Parts: sequence; C-alpha cells; structure tokens
Amino acid sequence: MKKLALFLFLLNSAFLFAQKEVSGVVKDKTGAPLPGVNIVEKGTSNGVSTDFEGSFRIKVKEGATLVFSYVGFSTIEKTASGDKLDVVLGESDGQILNDVVVVGSRSAKRTVVNSAVPIDVINVKDVTTQSGKIEINQLLQYVAPSFNANKQSGSDGADHVDPASLRGMGPDQTLVLINGKRRHQSSLINLFGTRGRGNTGTDLNAIPAASIKRIEILRDGAAAQYGSDAIAGVINIVTNDNVNELTGSVTYGFSNTHAKGDFLPGTPNTKGYRLDQNGNGNSYGKNQDFDGGSVKVAANYGIALGTKGGYANFTGEFISKNKTLRPAYDFRKGFGDAEMQGVNLFANFAVPIADKTEFYAFGGSNFRDTDAYAFTRNDGERVVESVYPGGYTPRITSKINDNSVAAGIRTESGGGWKFDLSNTFGMNKFQYDIKGTINASLEEKSPHEFDAGGHSLLQNTTNFDISKNYDSILEGFNIAFGTEFRVEQFKIFAGEEGSYATYDVNGKAITDPTTQSPPIDPISGEPRPGGSQGFPGYSPLNTVNKNRTNFSLYTDAELDVTKALMVSGAVRFENYSDFGSTFNGKLASRLKITDHINARGSISTGFRAPSLAQIYYNLHFTNFNAQGAQEVLLAPNDSPVTQAFGIQKLNEEKAVNGSLGLTANYGDFTATIDGYYIKVKDRIVLTGYFDASSLNLGVDSAQFFANGVDTSTHGLDLVFSWKKAFDFGNFGATLVGNINDMKIDKVKSGDLDEATFFGKREKAFLLASAPDSKFGLNLTYSKSKFDAGLAFTRFSKVVLVDYADEDDVYNPRLVTDLTLGYQFTKSLKLSIGSNNLFNVYPSKQDEQGNTEAGGYWDAVQMGFSGAYYYARLGFNF
Repeated sequence: MKKLALFLFLLNSAFLFAQKEVSGVVKDKTGAPLPGVNIVEKGTSNGVSTDFEGSFRIKVKEGATLVFSYVGFSTIEKTASGDKLDVVLGESDGQILNDVVVVGSRSAKRTVVNSAVPIDVINVKDVTTQSGKIEINQLLQYVAPSFNANKQSGSDGADHVDPASLRGMGPDQTLVLINGKRRHQSSLINLFGTRGRGNTGTDLNAIPAASIKRIEILRDGAAAQYGSDAIAGVINIVTNDNVNELTGSVTYGFSNTHAKGDFLPGTPNTKGYRLDQNGNGNSYGKNQDFDGGSVKVAANYGIALGTKGGYANFTGEFISKNKTLRPAYDFRKGFGDAEMQGVNLFANFAVPIADKTEFYAFGGSNFRDTDAYAFTRNDGERVVESVYPGGYTPRITSKINDNSVAAGIRTESGGGWKFDLSNTFGMNKFQYDIKGTINASLEEKSPHEFDAGGHSLLQNTTNFDISKNYDSILEGFNIAFGTEFRVEQFKIFAGEEGSYATYDVNGKAITDPTTQSPPIDPISGEPRPGGSQGFPGYSPLNTVNKNRTNFSLYTDAELDVTKALMVSGAVRFENYSDFGSTFNGKLASRLKITDHINARGSISTGFRAPSLAQIYYNLHFTNFNAQGAQEVLLAPNDSPVTQAFGIQKLNEEKAVNGSLGLTANYGDFTATIDGYYIKVKDRIVLTGYFDASSLNLGVDSAQFFANGVDTSTHGLDLVFSWKKAFDFGNFGATLVGNINDMKIDKVKSGDLDEATFFGKREKAFLLASAPDSKFGLNLTYSKSKFDAGLAFTRFSKVVLVDYADEDDVYNPRLVTDLTLGYQFTKSLKLSIGSNNLFNVYPSKQDEQGNTEAGGYWDAVQMGFSGAYYYARLGFNF
C-alpha cells in the first residue's frame, strides 16, 4: 500500500508540474465582461467558468487549446500560449438549444431565449454564494418564478421533507432528472397540514447543493418526452464535472425569535421561551432571542482520470439545524421548523473506454436525523396526568435514508448516431421514532419512546436512447428515439407493538375486544386509546409490499426549417402493469421574428400514473383539531372499506398543456414572457372524513384516495434580466414573476356528499398550492473584491379555510434579502447577510386557534420563522 501511495503521489506531482496557469477576462463586443462563460481544456473535462467580472483562472497543459462557450454567443477556441489570455465573444447566429438538457452551458442569463419552450438555467454556484439559503428548495423558491416550497409544522412526515411544486400543481406533477436520468420519489405521502396533501414528491433536499453545476427547469408539459409526472414541467439537475479544484464553504446562521404583532397575553413562547426537550415538550425553558441555529459545511473536489477527458468528482456536505419555536395558541405548545442533522455525499464519474465511447456513473447517499413537533395533547382522554401534568407535545423524529446510483455507456458511431444505455437505481426509506409520547392504555407503565415503523420506495429504471443530427436536412434536423423499463416497489413496515397496540387493564395487548378492555380515563370516562400519541405506529395489518413495472417507447424530432423557424414533436407510449396504457404527444415551435425577438409555443397531452403509495397506503391515526380528536382510518384503494363507499380503482391523471411566449435579447438585456394553460382531469386527491362509526372498524371516520377533481390553470411567467459594466462597478438586475390562477372545474364525488368528499377546506388547500402571484427583484453590484446583492420577493394574498369553516386571509407580504461579500484572497471570500431582513411574518389569524397546525399562522409560501442572519466563508483552491 505504501508503494502504491508513493506511486500515485509521484504521478500526480508529475502531472501538476507539467501544467501552467492561464488567466484572463472574457468580454462581449461592447467591452462588457461576461460572467458564467464555460471554459474547457479541449479534449479533457478540465474546466472553469468566469466570475461576475468575466475573469477566469485555469491550470492546463503546455500548449493546450481552450474552448470558450456561452449561450447566445459563438463558441471559439484559443491556444494558451502565454500566462494571459483575454477573449472577446461575438453573438451567435441563432444557436438552437435542446429542450431540457442544455449540455455544456453555464448561462448567467438564466432563461434560454432561443428554445421552443420556457427553460430557466440556474447557475447554482452563483446562487449559493449570493444568498444564505442552505437547501435546494429554499434556493429555487426565490430564483425560479413558478417554483414554490415551504417548511411545515405539525404535518407529520412533511415536517421533514418539504413539498415543492411548479405552477401551483402537485408535488408529484413535476418530474425530476439527475443528469438527464429519472430521479426516484420520496416514499412519503403528504397527509396533514400541508400543501400537496395526498401527493408524493421528489426530495430535492437529498441532493447536496455543492454537487450541482446548474439546474434546468423546463416550465412546460413534457410527459410525451419524459413520461409520467411531467405535467407541470421538468427539473433537471446537472452535477459538477470539474477537476483539479477544491471548492466549498462553511456557513453559520440563526433566526430571530421575536415575531411581530399583537399576540395573546400570557402565551409563553411569544417572547422566545424554549420548550424543554428533556421534559418532552411539557415545560418551558430559558428565554432565547435567537433560535434555529444552523451550520453547513460543504466541499467539492474533482480529479482527472487518464488523459482523454475522464474525471471523478466528489462532494461532501454536512448540515446541522436546530428547531425554531414560534407563537402558538394556548392549546398548542410546539410550533416551528424541525431540527435536522444531515450528511450528503455525491460522486460523478466518466471514463473514456474507446474512441467516442465512455463509461459514466453518478450517485449519492443522503442521511437525515430529524426531530419535529407533533400536535400538543391537552385533553384528559390522551393525557395521563401523573406522567404529563398539563399536557405535552410529542415529537416525531425520523431517520431518512436516500440512496441512488446510475451507470451507463455512451458512444457515437462513425455515421454520427449516438447511443446511450443506462440503468438508474434509487431508494428512499423513512423510519419514524416517536419521542416524548405515551401509549395511554398502558398509563404510567408506558414507555415514552417508540419505534413506529415506516415506509420505503425503490425504483429501478433502464433506458436505451438513440439520436442523430443531420446538418444537411434544411437548416438542421435531429431525431431521437428510445425505450424505458421501470420497476417500482413500495413497502410499509411495522413498528414495535407498543406504538400501535391498545392494552387492557392487565397490560396485555387487546386481541379480543369481547373479553378485553382498556382502562377508563378518569376525566372523560372514555376508554384510554392505544398507540403512540403524536404519530401512531404501523401495525402488521398496515404492512405493504407491492410492486409494478412500466414499459415505454418514445420518439421526438426537431427540425430547423429555416434559420428563423424551428418545429419539434414527440410521441410516447407507456404501459403500466397495474392500470394499463397511455399514449401522449407534443408539438412545439420557435419563430425568429427579428435578430432579437423570438416567438415560441407548444401544445401537448400528458399524464401522471397514481403512485404506489396512493394506491396502497393505509393508517389508523388520531386526528386533532380545535374541536377535539377523532380516530380515523385511511383505507387503501383496494380495500373493501374503500369499495363500500363507492370509491373506484385509481387511474392515471390526464392533462392538456398549452403555452405561448415571446423572448427578446438586446445585448445586456434579455426578456421572456410565457403564458400557459394546464387542464388536468381525474386529479388524485385525499378525501375528507366520512362517518364510519357504524362499520365496526373501531374508528370514528374513514378517508380515501380518489380520482376526485378536474382543474384548469392559467398563468404567466416573466423573466427580465439586465447586466452592465461601468467604470465604477458592475450592475445586474433580474425581475422574475409568476401569475397563477387555478380553478376547480368539477368535484367527482359520485353518490357521496361533496362537502365531505372534497369540501371547502380541501379545495382551499389545493388552490393555495401557489400564491396568485409571486414577483422577485434581484439587484447585484460588484467592484474589485466587493460584491453585494439585494432581493425583494412579494407573495400575494393567500386564503385558507380553518377548522371553524372560516376564511384565514394571509395578506400580501414583501420579503427582503441582503448579502454582502468580500474576496480577501484568491482563495477565501467572506459573505454576511440576512434572509427576510425585516423579520416579516404572515398575518396573524383569529384567537380561537383554528389554523391547521395550531400556530398563529399556517405554513404559507413565505414561511413562518422570521429573519435569518448568516455568515459564510467560501474557499477555492
């Protein structure tokens, strides 16, 4: 081993000494510096991008050729003959870009103006160094016009995995890709107090931000191209492939506990008091002015493999975040963001194995240990007074494991045909541990902590894709086709007996209700309930092990009829083993009206297959609201209980998408305006609670998943971007906006009562998946070693319906973010700033406490944790 290490050291040293460092500035023809230009040493994967001032620095071999590329500009090659190399790029003559995977682009202008459909291209390095956001959902919430995500409280698993969506659609109606390959979803299905209730989604926060080169967001229906889930659009995450560069950061931040407003007198946590965790949420601890302290440490490094462009890029990320505690009504002691300890690892490889053939692989592992407040138990029926006098707040802690790996071979034939054979495996496991709780039927003998079981989702996808570009057909023709085979498996696994069982007066689990009975609560006179309070454990009766397969065929083509006119089309056939086949198509076109203005549009059909969780998930739980508690059975779709209520077998959601837009590009200024229409039939929703007391199920109510709603959505996305260099500094301004109007066209309740099936509250949650409008103005300035960023984000009014069946109106809010940075050396940069600088909170609701989670606010789009202050030390070697 010592000899091998010495050999590798000498080999690496020889490689380094054979290199030279080249630096310079890239500008356009007006003399303005170009940030985000992609610079690659030809024949290798060694590359960098220019900074905000257009400067770059790269280590290359003697005599190397550098390739400079930038969206909207002609690609040029320059020989690195000296230590200094300044470059001027000219605008290209109508460069055409692929719909989603914009290979090799690091667009600082964000929106691709020459595509037939709207695409945001977000340089993650720029975003992470110019804001205090530490997770992907937070980053996208403030830079992508139609992306929405927010933290939850009192929402069980959704406190640990943020539901996110595009254009107000469901979290499961956006497809996520990693390097163009389908990403697996989370095994969590959102149930309580949350946006996207009844939906599964993809956990974007399981991907370390430091591993990402850029994020491409296709804001258009794309099921005909990529399959199920792409109703609202596609998010493609492109990971780092740079080598010989160590980058990273250390970030620390905290929140302001002092919420503004007229709070209830005498409520302890309005003044920053802490819930005493050792007392399991039963008492208050020391007053704190700040909470939610977070530390994030991230690093990325790549090495070259061989001399023909191979690389291995590695990322490590550690995040530690404390809870926040925010004002809640007198019946609710714990309300705020969850605590989290997380480790993220990711790797990206590519190795040439023959001429024009390479093997590639990428994947990662994410582990999170989380701790969130459940709903407070104050009534005598669920409180053993001698254990928790005055009530208590159980805590739902979870261990989330998210692992993925993809591998494949890419090759190109002598005739120009490109082949890509790949396999992608992903798995998400969600384990619940309930702490500070009690099984009331065991009374004083009950443990205070239970393993409550959990769920997992496995997905394996095999793809074979073929494509070729014909330069000789008109102005260019690209044809692609391929096939996909996917296997999915969903499991629910049981917890320990005490987490779900009800015990009799002798401490024996009740198996025969005719001969065994639980102890009687002395206050209510009712039998004491069983199971862990806060979150009931999954019992052996809840366990699930179900799978299905999917096979698909697709073809798409893109033709440049003239230099001004491009048309494209796609068709896709899919067959699912559990519900049958679908056939979808798409047409899109872009017309270059002038050298600077394009018109574009598309029309398509789409679908989303019901998730395995929506088909098979089941749980017996206690639902708390301001009126009290009730025992509820969430029955699986294939159960006799569901069928007894007339709920049909789940089928796919069906969609029609249309978009029409204009793009403009005038030197320093770019603009895109895109209108869209999305009609979805048979959306899968989670119903309200039906009376089940007469069914001898041991519960008060039952609810189900059903193809229950048709919706239509109209909207408009806006992106305006301007950058200009002056003698006194460089300025940039970007205005992004989304206007979104969703309507529920029909509730398909059949013979069931519509108000119960999908009533006023459920409708309000669906319609509030996105605010009616969201606008963001981002201003940047840099001069020499100093830079600054100021961002304003306005969220429009949001209306929800509370447990009293009254409107909770959340007035428009303007959130201000500020960041200041200073480059002390070439390798070290310090940034300080604040998200929500002026400590803005949502509108406080009525004093009856009828909000979903019992806090002074619901989990609306702007969040409820107030101001967040941070400092970050970035490094680059």
